[in-house]
This record gives sequence, structure tokens and C-alpha cells, in this order.
Amino acid sequence: MSTTAKLTPFGDAVAGAGGALLALTAVYPLDIIKTRMQVQSKSADAYTSTWDAFLKILRKEGISGLYAGLPAGLIGVASTNFAYFYWYSILRGGYAKRVKDISTSMELVLGAGAGALAQIFTIPVSVVSTRQQTTPSDERGSLWQTWWDIVEEEGWTGLWKGLKPSLVLVVNPAITYGAFEKIKKWFLARSGGKSLSALEVFLVGALAKTAATLITYPYIMAKVRLQWKPPKNAEGAKQYERYTGAVDVLKKVWKKDGLKGLYNGMDAQIYKAVLSQALLLMLKEKLTVYTLILFAFFNQRKLRT
Repeated sequence: MSTTAKLTPFGDAVAGAGGALLALTAVYPLDIIKTRMQVQSKSADAYTSTWDAFLKILRKEGISGLYAGLPAGLIGVASTNFAYFYWYSILRGGYAKRVKDISTSMELVLGAGAGALAQIFTIPVSVVSTRQQTTPSDERGSLWQTWWDIVEEEGWTGLWKGLKPSLVLVVNPAITYGAFEKIKKWFLARSGGKSLSALEVFLVGALAKTAATLITYPYIMAKVRLQWKPPKNAEGAKQYERYTGAVDVLKKVWKKDGLKGLYNGMDAQIYKAVLSQALLLMLKEKLTVYTLILFAFFNQRKLRT
């Protein structure tokens, strides 16, 4: 079946969510590692690197520790990507009816709008996932137990913690795209104008994503800190209660740990972001074809009946 056939917004969302699910499952241990490094305080047991965190989690909690909170993570990434691709298709489709050609800058604006709408509707699952990832195994509850614990302790608004920095972070794709174009031009100039190979495109994409992560990482860390709840009697528990927003988190982390604190766990975030983005785009392309086939199958059955 030709990939030029068009999916409905719902079908595009299904393909995007499916690709995101598979991509997250592949890189989930990196997500656990970066989240725990983002909220850790200075101590003898603190993780010193991504590899150190991997070994310590594996030794203390086994393989299951590297996949703590995976169900919530899968629901979160599926719902977020479903909502993103759905809203992007709606927004882009509506705008395309008014103009003949959509500029690159407008594509980025539409993407940011879709990302913001997706965050508003799906951030509660992100909060639950963060809590499960950072809670010791002997205190960790199920997805629904964690959900209701948050509601009982903090009210329904507790499920939307970190929303403001999440909305700010929708600029990440725009930064990635801008960096991609700049780096690609540099590569092309070095190669005498020859087209880039698939490997070179991947490397340019990885560099662009790394640049975007460097710029936005402190806000990524701040969002996680706002969503996190320290275990009982943990160092920093009192300070956690005094966080009033993302800027407040950044000020306190800077004062206590300096620049290193703002970028703690960034290497794991970069590995995860680059790998998951590459896998998502590749898998979405494949799943789009299968989704078209599936929809065509159900349409034919409907016509027969």
C-alpha cells in the first residue's frame, strides 16, 4: 500500500502513539536513570554517572528496578503522543484550508500548539510516572494507588504539578529543528554541497537534539523536581515543600549544587532523547502503513455488512 495515502487525525494519532510506545520500552531504563539523577541529593549513595546508576539500580532492585513505573510511563507516552499527533493533525488541517503553503516557522508554531494542548490533557500520568520512578520499591504503589495517593494528599491540582515548565518545554522541537538546519548547512559546506548520507543525517539530528537538550535541560529537571515527592525522612524533604515553581527550583538547586546540579543526569537524557526520537520517527513511518491497512480492512468489512 502506498504511504502517500492519508490517515485521519485519529489514525495518525494511533500510528504516532504506537511508535512512541515501542520507542519508550526500548529506552525506559535511561528514563529511570535520568529521573533519579535529577532529584538526587549529595550523599554517599548518589549516582556519579549513567553507568554507575545503571549498576546500582540493577544490583539493589534487579531488572524490575530499571522498569519501575513502566505501565504509567507507557500510558503517559501513548496518551501524550496520541494527543500530540491528533491535535497537530487538527491544527495543521484547519490552517492548511486557509493557506496554500505552510511555512517552516508556521509548522513549528502549529507543533508547539499541539504540544501544549497534549501536555494540558496528559500531564497527570507524567506526575504518576515520576512518583513511581523515584519511590523506593518498598514504598511504591500501583499506578492507581499512586494516582489516588496524590489526590488525597495534594488534591486534584497535584496531578498537574509541573504544567508550566512542561508548556515552556514545547519550544524544544523548534530549537531542535533550528539547530538541525544550521548544522546541516555546515555539513553541506564541508562536503562541497553533496547530499548527506543516512548516517550523516542521523548524526546531524543527534547533534541538534543534544543542542536543544543543553538549552532546555534545567527546565526539564525543574519539572521533574516539582512532580517528585521524596521518600520519608529523605534529605531535602523539607526543601521540597517550599518549591513554588520552576524558577524557585532552579534558584535552590543552583545555590546548593551549582551548575552541575542544573545538569545532573543530562547524559542519560541525551541518550534517551536521541534514541527515542530516532526510533519514534522510524517506527511511526512503519506503523502508518500498517494502520492504513488496518483501517482499510475495517472499512471493507463495514461496506460488506
